[in-house]
Amino acid sequence: MAIHDAIIAVDFDGTVVTHAYPYVGEDAGAVPVLRELVDNGCKLILYTMRSDKLLEAAVAWFRDRQLPLYAVNSNPEQAHWTASPKVHADLYIDDAALGCPVRFIDGIRHPVADWGRIRELLVREGYLD
Repeated sequence: MAIHDAIIAVDFDGTVVTHAYPYVGEDAGAVPVLRELVDNGCKLILYTMRSDKLLEAAVAWFRDRQLPLYAVNSNPEQAHWTASPKVHADLYIDDAALGCPVRFIDGIRHPVADWGRIRELLVREGYLD
């Protein structure tokens, strides 16, 4: 049985999409896994360095794929118990995080999150069935 109601913070560039900043890259394979998480009751927080119009483009990417965001660069629940600017989540998925499975496209330096392997880890940790 999967963990429900988990809050999951996901990075955008290099994680959800391939690196193309300031443009929006191609889907890195995240859509089906993110949809599965949402369908299991998980809440997604977009946790990114993007701001202004570049942030709007990232939010639109989720909206265009009908992936609801619980929040963007914040967690509305944490205001009750901390004033810290760090976004609280049960899980963080970020290509720059130590241990995040990544793949390299054409040997280029910028890694991209490997969503096949991420899904395997999510199953192993109980976030997905």
